[in-house]
Amino acid sequence: MREWAGKRYWLVGASEGLGEALAHRLSASGVRLILSARSRDKLEALSAALPGPSEVQPVDLADADSLARAAEAIGDIDGVVQMAGVYWPFGAQGWNAEQANMMADVNFTGAMRLMGVVLPRFIERDRGHIVLTGSLSGFRGLPAAAPYTASKAGVMTLAESLHADTRKTGVDVQLVNPGFIKTRLTDKNDFAMPFIMDPDKAARVYFEHMNSNAFKTSFPTLFSLVFRGSQFLPDWLYYRLFA
Repeated sequence: MREWAGKRYWLVGASEGLGEALAHRLSASGVRLILSARSRDKLEALSAALPGPSEVQPVDLADADSLARAAEAIGDIDGVVQMAGVYWPFGAQGWNAEQANMMADVNFTGAMRLMGVVLPRFIERDRGHIVLTGSLSGFRGLPAAAPYTASKAGVMTLAESLHADTRKTGVDVQLVNPGFIKTRLTDKNDFAMPFIMDPDKAARVYFEHMNSNAFKTSFPTLFSLVFRGSQFLPDWLYYRLFA
């Protein structure tokens, strides 16, 4: 178990859904939160609803200058949780270049930019907690989801590499790979979503992992076995089953 009381955590992607639910759990545990997303109004409403102290710092992960200004204003923190993401359901058919580039720029490149403003400070002082959010969809390429799947696979590989670099230091890197969560993003899907979770239940699993010493968790557990197991299938069988 970690000691949460009095710690300052920057929660990026906090305005709704899983981020909002996790903010409540962290705040109830005594964490002093810095809440970030693009919408100031939603962040201020969340801040007012939290049981503990919090600050509002709007930021756009697609804008390097916005992120740099936010990091400067925030100052020293004990940890950062990357949860911001955008999503539109399409693949090769119906390709939308603007939306595809936005998924890459927010979901993956945004995570890279975020690491650029927090990681050097953590490394210099040899202390800090980084939590990155991947997805079950990032384990292997999926049909009708190329931009989103690629962006999440990038985040997952980023976390794995950072963990390899820091695992014997005071900087702790963790990765969380959720499945379907009931949010405005999954509301865009017109297909069956097995084991879909409500944000509060998903936030409980997320927070439990943050409390642990483990590097990675993928959930729901039974559903995650499908995606994790798919990595061991030969191409001819994988694409016959999944494509």
